Amino acid sequence: MKKVFILICFILLLIAGCSSQGTDVSEEMKKSKEITFLSNFPSETLDPHLNYTAVRAGITETLVKVNQDQELEPWLSESWDTSDGGKTWIFKIRENITFQNGNHVDAEAVKASLERIIQVSEAMKNALKIEAMEADGQHLTITTEQPLPHFPSELVHPNSAIVDVSAGGIEQQPIGTGPFKVVSFDPNSKLELEKYSSYWDGEVKLDRATMIFNEDANARTTALQSGDADIVYRPAIESIETLKNDKSIKMDVVSSLRTHLLMYNSGKDVFKDPALRKAFDVLIDREVIAADIMAGQATAAEGPFHAESPFSPVYTEKEFSLDQARKYLAEAGYEIKDGKAVKDGKPLTLKLMTYSYRPELPLISQLLQFNAKELGITLEIQQVENIDEYLAEKSDWDMATYSLITAPRGDASYFLNSAYMAGGAINPGQIRNDQVTELIKELNQTFDHDQRNELSKQAIQIIDEQILHSFIVHPNNFVAYKDYVLNWETSKSEYYTLTKDIDVRIK
Repeated sequence: MKKVFILICFILLLIAGCSSQGTDVSEEMKKSKEITFLSNFPSETLDPHLNYTAVRAGITETLVKVNQDQELEPWLSESWDTSDGGKTWIFKIRENITFQNGNHVDAEAVKASLERIIQVSEAMKNALKIEAMEADGQHLTITTEQPLPHFPSELVHPNSAIVDVSAGGIEQQPIGTGPFKVVSFDPNSKLELEKYSSYWDGEVKLDRATMIFNEDANARTTALQSGDADIVYRPAIESIETLKNDKSIKMDVVSSLRTHLLMYNSGKDVFKDPALRKAFDVLIDREVIAADIMAGQATAAEGPFHAESPFSPVYTEKEFSLDQARKYLAEAGYEIKDGKAVKDGKPLTLKLMTYSYRPELPLISQLLQFNAKELGITLEIQQVENIDEYLAEKSDWDMATYSLITAPRGDASYFLNSAYMAGGAINPGQIRNDQVTELIKELNQTFDHDQRNELSKQAIQIIDEQILHSFIVHPNNFVAYKDYVLNWETSKSEYYTLTKDIDVRIK
């Protein structure tokens, strides 16, 4: 009996141990915090010096960041200063930051990353204008080719993110300083992440995150409703009211810093005449686009920035008028013959480029095509996957519907330099305007905030009068997510999505 009693006790202890172990495993599994985030931005590479995804996914970080009020804030750099009018800058890199492989982040590592940026990105090279760099411990001294009072704001750009260059494999697995590190990456499909436990800026709430790239807004919406996704960036516009009525889903809508616009290829003789650009500008029915195509989730644009912006001038009133378009066509030398707009015996036929991951842009293109047809103008619409690559490498296009963040850093200089200076990152149409160029050069040398705003207004006034671009609408930025997702904040700049603070409530 004694032996039997001992055996029974042993079995009970064993069962209790297994049960306890099972409970621990179950509790551990239960505590794992994961989310699936659906993005509308496709990503062929994770190279942060060529693509924004690494910053958006919380893999990499920049020296400087911008807050929701569009004010500059320290990030990897805790401070910066200049004493010679903006030609020489000293950045103090934070202590005790490590890359996700454990390597220490010092000024030398930051210098190596910046050197790579200006090697692989011509646009960033033109923006940063770095002449020389010197690293000393945690201090990085940067000398620019000319005084740049706005230089720290250029380091907000996601393509200036800091990576461990010595690690290699940057296209597939960049080693950054952010709260999440790469587990696996399938280009244009899926990115799997796990938290970096030694993250420098506090506790990372999530254990894992999966970012899925899907350009189909309806598919993104369905995934959220079915529970296959926890957060969806830009669900289908037409589904917003339905989602708002779903008690299990929260909707966050903010006024964005983005502008949808129409680019003209000024390298083509046809668009060197401002009268023709003006004809197309009055063919854009901005109110219909904002109300119908954008389902009320946009405001009609008068210029590149919202009218209340401190660097917006008093814009020329925009109108939609076929009659006015006919007058501008006539001014440009066109006459209507047999229902066709003709000049020198040739009908006006133009190639209009667009792309799908902003699904409203093809619809805007079709509306413009319809309106142009009323005047005998033929627009041939071509949709491409990578609009930036196409516009940069090809010269066979005449116009393009495009979307970009015009004021990501609370200042007009980014847009003005990028869109109107030679070699600018978003100047594929080869825009050249001497007055605008001189004003931008003066802006780039000016420190005083009010003077900078005044110079910006003068430049934008000329851009508006000459219709160097046609600005269409300012879209809202909207995100839908499950009610158990905590601490989500929709970034106005669209630079920051997955952060250390995002959490989920365990059911």
